[in-house]
Amino acid sequence: MEESLLTYLGLLDAELRELIQNIDDEKLKEAADLIIKAQMKKQRIHITGIGKPSHIAGYVAALLSSTGSPAYFLDATEAVHGSAGQVVSEDVVIAISNSGQTEELKNTMLALKKIGVRTISITGNVNSWLAKNTDICLFAGVKEEGDCYNKPPRLSILAELIVLQSLSIILQERNKLSLEDYYLWHPGGSLGKSLERKVI
Repeated sequence: MEESLLTYLGLLDAELRELIQNIDDEKLKEAADLIIKAQMKKQRIHITGIGKPSHIAGYVAALLSSTGSPAYFLDATEAVHGSAGQVVSEDVVIAISNSGQTEELKNTMLALKKIGVRTISITGNVNSWLAKNTDICLFAGVKEEGDCYNKPPRLSILAELIVLQSLSIILQERNKLSLEDYYLWHPGGSLGKSLERKVI
């Protein structure tokens, strides 16, 4: 096996073990409470990020929507050019940024806060601007990305995914998701067919 791959896999194992051991379940519950309260008032959930985290935002919006918490992807660069119009006061915005210092995301969050949203940050830097300027901060940090440069986002993306998937598990449980509900929202593909045999 390539030495670089061995290094990556070793760092992957070490970093994710540490992340999982340090997941703050109380903060996750607090974030879930905020989202459930918003859902009960028919408010919307929006998920945003810049760069690679924007792809995570799209996936998590789809995951939450299919498991009982309707959510929308918000393009952080487009938000300050009119797309913030999809957001209304008391909606919940989840912002993803490893550094928590990305200028474009900062500008977006400042614009959204003027609308009156509630905010949750997913970041690897609890001392960042984003962490300090959101209602709830969920830590998703790693020391190493997995290669010799320690720059291209690999393990930080996995950390963000793990934290957000953990949040989705709590929300799914709170929403009392049934197989019938899941099939209603996911009738297509092999997954839909496997559900069809169970619910019909």
